[in-house]
Amino acid sequence: MSISVRPIGPDDTPTVTRVLSESWGGTTVIALHRGELVNAAELPGFVAESGGEVVGVLTYLDQDGSVEIVTVDAVLPGQGAGRALLDAVRALASERGMTRLTLTTTNDNTHALRFYQRYGFDLVALHRDAADEARKLKPAIPAESDGIPIRHHLELELAL
Repeated sequence: MSISVRPIGPDDTPTVTRVLSESWGGTTVIALHRGELVNAAELPGFVAESGGEVVGVLTYLDQDGSVEIVTVDAVLPGQGAGRALLDAVRALASERGMTRLTLTTTNDNTHALRFYQRYGFDLVALHRDAADEARKLKPAIPAESDGIPIRHHLELELAL
């Protein structure tokens, strides 16, 4: 599958909203470094396309000399969309003179943790019981996933 990546444009709003809603139960997510809810559909980002169809979405925030990746969603996991999106945001951050990429996942998201570490991200912080605090902002966050209690946020970083 050939994948191309481009910045999100105004015409992408319905598709980005659909992809985020399917993955996150809506477009509202928590940005770690802000500690607040953000509408990910309104953030800058990239879309990955294959055969004229959107196969992935990444959103981000510029944050104090780094880029915080807020969401990464591959419509068809394992096909290269996630890696292509990370490559695009990494190139953007480097062009802007940023020193690192950061992101957060939860302790239950073992597939994402494996993916990010294989890409080169390093685990730099464990935010114990952060999911309980996050649920105060977004009560729809489930208590468990794949039989694993969702308790902690894991912060990862990729030095540029």
